[in-house]
Amino acid sequence: MDPKTATEPTAASAPADVPKTDLKTGLTQAEAARLLAEHGPNAIGEKHSSPLLKFLSFFWGPIPWMIEAAAILSAAVQRWEDFAIITIMLLINAGVGFWQEFQADNAIAALKKNLALKAHVLRDGAWRDIDAADLVPGDVVLIRLGNIIPADVTLVEGDYLSVDQSALTGESLPVDKAVGDIAYSSAFAKMGEMKGIVTATGAATYFGRTAKLVETAGAKSHFQQAVMRIGNFLILVTLALVAVILAVAFVRGDPFVETILFALILTVAAIPVALPAVLSVTMAVGAVKLARMKAIVSRLESIEEMAGMDILCSDKTGTLTKNQLTLGDPIAFVAKDAGEVILSAALASQSDSPDAIDQAIVKGLPDAGALKPFTVAKFVPFDPVSKRAEADVTESGGTFSVAKGAPQAILDLVGADADLTAKVSENTDALAAKGYRTLGVARTDKDGKWRYLGLLPLFDPPRDDALETIHRARSMGLDIRMVTGDHVAIAREIAGKLDLGTDIIAADKAFDKDGKPIGTVDIETADGYAQVFPEHKYRIVKELQARGHIVGMTGDGVNDAPALKQADVGIAVSGATDAARAAADLVLTGVGLSVITSAMEEARKIFERMNSYAIFRIAETMRVLLFMTLSIIVFNFYPVTAVMIVLLAILNDFPIMMIAYDNAPVAAKPVRWDMHRVLSLSLILGVLGVVASFGLFWIAEEYMHLPRETIQTLIFLKLLVAGHLTIYLTRNTGAIWERPWPNWRLIVVAETTQIFGTLAAVYGWTVTPIGWELALLVWAYALVWFLINSVVKITFYRFLRRGRDDVPPAARPAQGAAGAG
Repeated sequence: MDPKTATEPTAASAPADVPKTDLKTGLTQAEAARLLAEHGPNAIGEKHSSPLLKFLSFFWGPIPWMIEAAAILSAAVQRWEDFAIITIMLLINAGVGFWQEFQADNAIAALKKNLALKAHVLRDGAWRDIDAADLVPGDVVLIRLGNIIPADVTLVEGDYLSVDQSALTGESLPVDKAVGDIAYSSAFAKMGEMKGIVTATGAATYFGRTAKLVETAGAKSHFQQAVMRIGNFLILVTLALVAVILAVAFVRGDPFVETILFALILTVAAIPVALPAVLSVTMAVGAVKLARMKAIVSRLESIEEMAGMDILCSDKTGTLTKNQLTLGDPIAFVAKDAGEVILSAALASQSDSPDAIDQAIVKGLPDAGALKPFTVAKFVPFDPVSKRAEADVTESGGTFSVAKGAPQAILDLVGADADLTAKVSENTDALAAKGYRTLGVARTDKDGKWRYLGLLPLFDPPRDDALETIHRARSMGLDIRMVTGDHVAIAREIAGKLDLGTDIIAADKAFDKDGKPIGTVDIETADGYAQVFPEHKYRIVKELQARGHIVGMTGDGVNDAPALKQADVGIAVSGATDAARAAADLVLTGVGLSVITSAMEEARKIFERMNSYAIFRIAETMRVLLFMTLSIIVFNFYPVTAVMIVLLAILNDFPIMMIAYDNAPVAAKPVRWDMHRVLSLSLILGVLGVVASFGLFWIAEEYMHLPRETIQTLIFLKLLVAGHLTIYLTRNTGAIWERPWPNWRLIVVAETTQIFGTLAAVYGWTVTPIGWELALLVWAYALVWFLINSVVKITFYRFLRRGRDDVPPAARPAQGAAGAG
């Protein structure tokens, strides 16, 4: 079956006619503006609900229903003070939820804007890059290798275009296009280059009419799984302990309405309904900061993987080197001189191309006007399969063809004999040993036979900041492996200058023809990989992942997409093709390795913030619930009232929101989510909190002989002050005074809510007043226990480090501050 006919959408979906546009000038800006107003943006419309409806949605669901039921019960028994406070809690919960979602939506919208698809369009006789959303029917666009096709276009000029439209049809085979064919929106160009006229945009495209969007992987990330486990654990514990409280209350004959009211409020306060939202907002806020650092996150959950990345497979060109190629002295074989080699290579290049090789060759011409006598009748851009670019050239004396590309590809083109092959290999090796990348150049003679003119050496020096950045990354536990398509000798030369190690292996020596690793070559211990084809990148990632590593992979080409998708952190470097950007988790808008290491540092900070909140939330839930349950069962005493629980929940919400902006430490090593350690520390702190609460209860009742109503206010204030101090406690693994210090937002909000709660306890705002003397006593008691908890926390992390030191390095899991401290 012909792949083309097998994968084409039906003819009925094609546009009826093609707009008449001058292929030399394109549309004018005025015409484009009129058509944009007529047809609308070139985008699939998204459904947006009104802010009011979004806000009202936070009053609908299991948790809001519980709060609303508690409010109704309070009104039924005419406890209007409770009713007012519970209603305020309902409004604040809705407001906090709405604000968190608003922040996350804004952050994601900003990221989408930065990742917006571009189109190379002809307007007013000049080619320019514009947002694909601004395309209109009649626009003349250029579609190149790696471009995602931005709209439905009818191809009008060029030799060929091979298109992957599996996102539309599910057919994996690429489709060959020719002049007159339609290329559909959302497909991407795998080979070739053609011009086309836009025939449909937005919802009018085949993509828009069928609404068949590209599917993303459905597997949950480690982060999502961890959040679900934490949430489910706390929900089950809460429901179990509340059930115990209800059972004991019924056996004792406590008032039914008041018991149900207390149970409802306690459940609402204890269940971590905001846990996913807080962690998502933390990541979204961090992602916006990463975008300002020229690293755009396309999938928020990938931040966790970035924090745990321990191997980065980095492209050489443009990442480790400057991508500022300079010409060396050409080596002529049959060319009359070095100038003929450069001139022929320049004719096989595009002077207006942003490609660094083409630019270096054109700039290397001894005479800027040397190309004027020649006319390029046909140009075939570089093809990653054939590894060469070709052009048909006319001049006054006739027509000839030129080609430039990999030395071996040019050998195949000219049908070289053994002597020429040996000569090319010898010179290529000699140049590679000096760090030169080599291109072969060929030209046809008057009989149309290809002749190997010579070799063109190109040098790409290491980036000025590369060596320092590599040392910094290594100190953070990140192992950088060079990945390059260049000769092994070139890779070793550059790797030596950058202190990356010179154990560079050729990819074709590491994998057999079926893509399986060759047992005699250890891919895991190699310092880098050379002579790499895109399919090798995918195999390298798979092999390193099989050894338990979290792997980052950089790439820029359409054929890098599988490796970027497979990697734990796929990184599309600056200037990457649309296909590479679509497959990547991280899209760089700045050049160099320092962008990646800075993004990794920020990812580790984000991870620490999430870890801090998770430990705090579990510890707080455990200390409140266990203390409540044991007090009711053992002493038949409700240590706090329903109103106090509501106040605690409200006052805790505000500092929790500030965790997303906190200053966080950067872990010295890659970090991974470790539920056992998170739960262990949380339970230890939770149990200590219960002991401290019972200690205060015992002192107040046995030594101070205070009435139970006053004791309830003491317990309320202690839970509030100690709870807020726990936020400071869980934000690092050392002492509270160790840097980085808490962010001013966190300090101001936490202390403001503590002061408000203290004033409420002192002056009796909805609680029994206790006065300043008892309030200060509670503060002193909470601070003493804060120091005790701090010592326990530091001891806990030291114990983990000691246990880790006893494990052989090869057997250790990669952990950082979040795991092993």
